[in-house]
Amino acid sequence: MGVVRLYSDLAPWFHLLTHPSDYADEANHIVRVVDATVEGRAETLLELGSGGGNNASHLKQRFSCTLTDISPEMLELSRTLNPECEHIQGDMRTLRLRSVFDAVLVHDAIAYITTEDDLRAVFETIAVHLRPGGIAVLVPDTTRERFATGTQHGGHDGDDSRSLRYLEWDHDPDPDDTTYEVEFVVVLMKEGREIRVEHDHHTCGVFPEAVWHRLIADAGLDLVDVDVDDPNAGEHAVFVARRP
Repeated sequence: MGVVRLYSDLAPWFHLLTHPSDYADEANHIVRVVDATVEGRAETLLELGSGGGNNASHLKQRFSCTLTDISPEMLELSRTLNPECEHIQGDMRTLRLRSVFDAVLVHDAIAYITTEDDLRAVFETIAVHLRPGGIAVLVPDTTRERFATGTQHGGHDGDDSRSLRYLEWDHDPDPDDTTYEVEFVVVLMKEGREIRVEHDHHTCGVFPEAVWHRLIADAGLDLVDVDVDDPNAGEHAVFVARRP
């Protein structure tokens, strides 16, 4: 699981690719899911693959957040947004902290887990960091059943004379394996005139829902059905698990 350019040399531009304000509804959904399913009160949250801290910028209003990511550049960006949160560099497959939490969140960073063995390792990391009765919320971009080739575009203008626009193309050369490919074309502009065009290639993982369910059980976690409205239900999958 390597670090791609959007999370390394292009990381300073990341909040113009996906702005923290875009995550308010999703973070609110995560809070409601945790509150509806956790045993006892949830006060602490560990995020694996926290990236630029977009979700945390909202979740920190409800939880004491510990943010972890494999990319030092993304952690540095997150610190500018969430200075009050603890930031720790680490790989979600192998991270071991001497703490347990009321909730563990793995958002779209889990897209970069491309093998079943690595996905199993992530669930083991989740299990050892959850207290009994604690809740794990996993929000992968897609599953094998949901995957569809397609494109999307977006971007933002900053308040520092910088702007970014992107085109994303998701495609799957081999539907029989556990990966798909993502091409990003990113246009960066400074001062309204200095323009760069960059390409970034990502390989992402895609697994049947049955694999998610099996690995949740193998990690000693109980899958939980949640009756909470999701404003972004068509954009991702959501798996919720509780540690007995």
